[in-house]
Amino acid sequence: MESLAVLARPVADLLLQRRETLAVAESSTGGLIAAALLAVPGASAWFRGGGIVYTQAAREGLLALGAREMKGIRPASEPYAALLARTIRRRLDAGWGLAESGATGPSGNRYGDAPGHTCLAVDGPAGRTLTLETGSAAREENMWAFARAALELLAAALRDAP
Repeated sequence: MESLAVLARPVADLLLQRRETLAVAESSTGGLIAAALLAVPGASAWFRGGGIVYTQAAREGLLALGAREMKGIRPASEPYAALLARTIRRRLDAGWGLAESGATGPSGNRYGDAPGHTCLAVDGPAGRTLTLETGSAAREENMWAFARAALELLAAALRDAP
């Protein structure tokens, strides 16, 4: 298994080059995205912070997203991930927001998604979303796959941004 710092180094280098900042809202990765980013020495120059938005209570408490903001949006969907990315970016006054919401396994989630399903979103000068299906019920492997995919999606957005 690769190290956390190796996983996040491309994003760290791009954020440093661009002199931009990042905030993260993650769910089923349980803090692995933030841990990877913070494993890179000097992360305080570009990492604004983040939170694990694993429950409705966390969503309401950390992001102030209630029923009104959630109307028509279900968790573990691309619109939900985009909402999280946009909200964490604004709340922490960051140049970029990165979010993840999914079902790591061994079973699916209550919304009908199979284990190995996640939705990712980047909010910033080059926003994007992605749904990933690993086809696996292996919880920790999915957490790593989701974190890796989130950081790759962010790196691609950073490379494509004006």
